[in-house]
Amino acid sequence: MILKCKFVFTLIFKEINLICLKMHIDSTNWKILQILQRNARMSVSAIGREVGITSPAVAERIRKMEDAGVLIGYKAEISHIESGHQLKAIITLRAFMGRLKPFLEKVHDFSEVLNCYRITGNENIFMEVVLFDQFHLEEFIDKLITYGETKTHIVLSTVIENAPIRTRKEERKKKSE
Repeated sequence: MILKCKFVFTLIFKEINLICLKMHIDSTNWKILQILQRNARMSVSAIGREVGITSPAVAERIRKMEDAGVLIGYKAEISHIESGHQLKAIITLRAFMGRLKPFLEKVHDFSEVLNCYRITGNENIFMEVVLFDQFHLEEFIDKLITYGETKTHIVLSTVIENAPIRTRKEERKKKSE
């Protein structure tokens, strides 16, 4: 009986240690994240000057946030207009019975899709897509309707795009203003 208790205690202790390993995002880390969200190409030394710590300290914090899965990547933003895609649209899909799983497997092959989300509500899928023209849109919808009923919304302009993720403290401050 004592052996079982020791074993259970060891497992619980290991679980507690894993929970403790979760990344703590302090105010300095948040400042670094905000800078990277604004400009992911900024040099470590420039970030250090802005935050008030050394370059090696910034590099170490960034590495730890990458290792912890807080910082998950860096990417280039490309103009859909300048790349030849004249239309940006939001398309929702309400999948037919038995067609959601095949769609989820196939959607990765659609080069038009920038983002795809599985959602709650009447529709199952919410996609952000870019298309060369209205003929391309028609062809794309023809592919989608084999999976379900679609609704298409053409984007006229962007109001907010890639807004930075903020701390709770910043959100409360913003709401009080």
